[in-house]
Amino acid sequence: MKRALLVIMLGALYILHQDFWFWRTANPLVFGFLPIGLFYHACYTIAIAFALWLLVEHAWPSELEDGVSDGETVRGGETATYRPVAESHGRPLSSTEEGAKH
Repeated sequence: MKRALLVIMLGALYILHQDFWFWRTANPLVFGFLPIGLFYHACYTIAIAFALWLLVEHAWPSELEDGVSDGETVRGGETATYRPVAESHGRPLSSTEEGAKH
């Protein structure tokens, strides 16, 4: 049910992005200076930010947050130790590289 509501929300926001009703007019001015189309898109941007927050909270795959633990076997059958990007240049260190580093 939750997934269906998120899909419906995204579909509605996609349709609302096509604001053909404000294409030909700058009036009325919101707050006396802001064209209605610009105000609409500012409100739309806030709605999209809220929608993305909802998606991250309720639809983000948990396995992406778990990461890979130390000692997990990687391609080639080697055991890899994962380090921060600054230390490993974005790749896992193999067991031979780990031994050479110490």
